[in-house]
Amino acid sequence: MTFIPDANILLRSAEPAHRQHREADDSVTALLGRGYIPYVFPQAYYEFWVAATRPVARNGLGKTPAEAAAELVKFKAVFALRRDTPDVYDEWEQLCVRHSVSGKPAHDARLVAAMNVHGVGTILTFNDADFRRFPGITVLTPAAVLAWPPVAPSASPPPP
Repeated sequence: MTFIPDANILLRSAEPAHRQHREADDSVTALLGRGYIPYVFPQAYYEFWVAATRPVARNGLGKTPAEAAAELVKFKAVFALRRDTPDVYDEWEQLCVRHSVSGKPAHDARLVAAMNVHGVGTILTFNDADFRRFPGITVLTPAAVLAWPPVAPSASPPPP
């Protein structure tokens, strides 16, 4: 199984003082512990950069470009980058027309288009309602992931 983080997961992970920081980090860790394979699309990094380097007074994190770049290095150690292909645009356009997408939700449709093209089945986001209109993907919130029962330890034989 594969998953991508929405940019809001990346932003909360980069903001240790935020009330959702631990929830973002712990939900990624939980998915990894269940064998999910983590990917990311360039768009999530673009959105992260914009919000991370925007001033706090304008609803950003107020990070310098060097600080944002350091966060990207951390993310790249966890999430395998899947680059855009020409097919992503075609899928995005079809999704927008089929689901009557207008305004900012077109950004969400672009993530779903990339998921469809790359065969990624799940998105982890704090804004699950933004993605519910798109069939064929699984939308998980950190709270939902953290509410799952613990994974049983593997039944590997004891060492000789």
